[in-house]
Amino acid sequence: MRLTTKSRYGTRLILDLGVYGSKKPVSLRDVSKRQNISLKYLEQLTVKLKNAGLIKSQRGASGGHMLAKPPGEITIGMIVRTLEGKVHITDCAENQRNSCGVCNRAGDCLSRWVWIEASNAMFDCLDNITVERLLKMAKAEPEPSCKGKHESS
Repeated sequence: MRLTTKSRYGTRLILDLGVYGSKKPVSLRDVSKRQNISLKYLEQLTVKLKNAGLIKSQRGASGGHMLAKPPGEITIGMIVRTLEGKVHITDCAENQRNSCGVCNRAGDCLSRWVWIEASNAMFDCLDNITVERLLKMAKAEPEPSCKGKHESS
């Protein structure tokens, strides 16, 4: 799966709200300037993130956006699923049936398992990275890998 700008910019939006929106709502105009992301694009991302319950909005002169959950409860996997729509790296891995019907090898494709496992591994990693962890990393030395529950000792 090649992540689009939706996931990358959506993650930057969420992180910006985590940094600047802990005490008061943040305007998208301010996020746009800090992150160098088009205001129109941020507005599109905000709708999806709001519908998913990841951010909340406040109207008015001092309005803007804030995280709807504590940073420790928002994972990068949640952001990616919300903004990308698809959660597997290939179309054939998206379907849970034994035969996917996507290609001419449907039903007897041995490589399909690889794509399902790769998708699962990617989201195991993304689901173990919280916004809180990234915000802490911004203040300290970054961690080198995706250590999580799927790693063996």
